[in-house]
Amino acid sequence: MSDWMPGPETAPVSTSASTPGETAQADAAVAAPSFEPADPAPLGVGRTPTGSADIDAQLERLADADHLPADGHIDVYEDVHRGLRDALTSLDTRPAPAPGPESMPSYNNRS
Repeated sequence: MSDWMPGPETAPVSTSASTPGETAQADAAVAAPSFEPADPAPLGVGRTPTGSADIDAQLERLADADHLPADGHIDVYEDVHRGLRDALTSLDTRPAPAPGPESMPSYNNRS
């Protein structure tokens, strides 16, 4: 029976001719996360027409946010919200009824 015991782990050895300082800098560059914002990219969200020109125009305005960095989205969202609110408010404002024909006086000929 053998009394085998594992030996110490060995680190991989670099075969390139770089100095220890260069290797540490390269490892740090690979491991460090980037805190730069990503480039704007369309979300690919489809928009279904509603049949109301005012509402559809506001929904299409949302596509403008696809080409802006995230800090520019708020201006587009506020503009769209304002437009949707105005469109919905206009639905509550009903025009006065159109004048109809004058009512005819009633004649009671039974007296």
